[in-house]
Amino acid sequence: MRHTCGGVPRPRWVFLMKKGYQDTDTSLQSSIITKVKGVTFTNTSELGERLWDVADYVIPPQGENIFFVITNLIVTPNQRQETCAESESIPNAVCSEDSDCPPGEPVMAGNGVRTGRCLRAENVHRGTCEIFAWCPVETKSRPEKPLLSKAEDFTIYIKNFIRFPKFNFSKTNVLDTKDRDFLKSCQFGPKNLYCPIFRLGSVVSWTGSNFQEIALQGGVIGIQIEWDCDLDKAPSECNPRYHFSRLDSTFPGNSVSSGYNFRFAKYYRDADGVEFRTLMKAYGIRFDVMVNGRAGKFNIIPTVINVASGVALMGVGSFICDLVLIYFIKKSNFYRNKKFEEARSSHPGNAKVNVEQLQNLQTVEA
Repeated sequence: MRHTCGGVPRPRWVFLMKKGYQDTDTSLQSSIITKVKGVTFTNTSELGERLWDVADYVIPPQGENIFFVITNLIVTPNQRQETCAESESIPNAVCSEDSDCPPGEPVMAGNGVRTGRCLRAENVHRGTCEIFAWCPVETKSRPEKPLLSKAEDFTIYIKNFIRFPKFNFSKTNVLDTKDRDFLKSCQFGPKNLYCPIFRLGSVVSWTGSNFQEIALQGGVIGIQIEWDCDLDKAPSECNPRYHFSRLDSTFPGNSVSSGYNFRFAKYYRDADGVEFRTLMKAYGIRFDVMVNGRAGKFNIIPTVINVASGVALMGVGSFICDLVLIYFIKKSNFYRNKKFEEARSSHPGNAKVNVEQLQNLQTVEA
């Protein structure tokens, strides 16, 4: 009689499903090229009528695996280096008298350097320190609606080249075609994996976010491209898979930790050669494009190693089962007798098994 344990692994399943017969390469070499396209029109008191194209709202302009699309702005125009009152929103700039503003010391988390004067309105006990800075300082709050609300119709082109050096296998996520109009008319979808042109609003929605909300205060979105290639099959079976996720932490309400923004300035000179600038606090969406993958191909060495390991595993499993059944269960004596009954089968009297023994055997196997 042979008793088997249901908990013993199935080496054949592991060998086939986990492709134990393949050599693998996870040292993926990858290159990313990105481009954003789209135009929109705005009319504001700070900037007037303005047409926005890709050179205005994409940073950096050369197209890398990390890029930023501006969707909202706070504009402080015509700043010059001179003296003015620090912003009332800066706690370290609050003062009651000139001694609270030691000259030459910068305002912590502020905009400039103290001049030694405390500027107060008439009949007001508290004011703010005078500073030497780019004046006037930024005082406006974030707009209630995103400036570039129509940016959700912009498109993102993500071109990915990959190579698995161990197998000298290369591929790209763009369809190999001579049709010059292909990329002008196609758009990414489940049935069109090799057209890597994504609508910006669709990418945001695939993360479970609302475009108008993220455009207002900014955010970070991850685009993951995954290559899992079985090189025992045709190259056409090696296809990219895309995953989209919101990477920045989101909080209920208007938490100070929500969103993504930074400041930059554009510099000019007036007719007298004096420098001035327009300061912009930009809110928008940062995109991080990440690539990973693995490739596998048949190789005799891992095949032999895994087959030998599987055979050894089956032998160990049988040994453990026998050890448990012979020494640890209540009716181990009965199993031990049945295990070695062949050795005693040469005696005619030992070959007979009564009805009670058969019932006991069924109980043990159950």
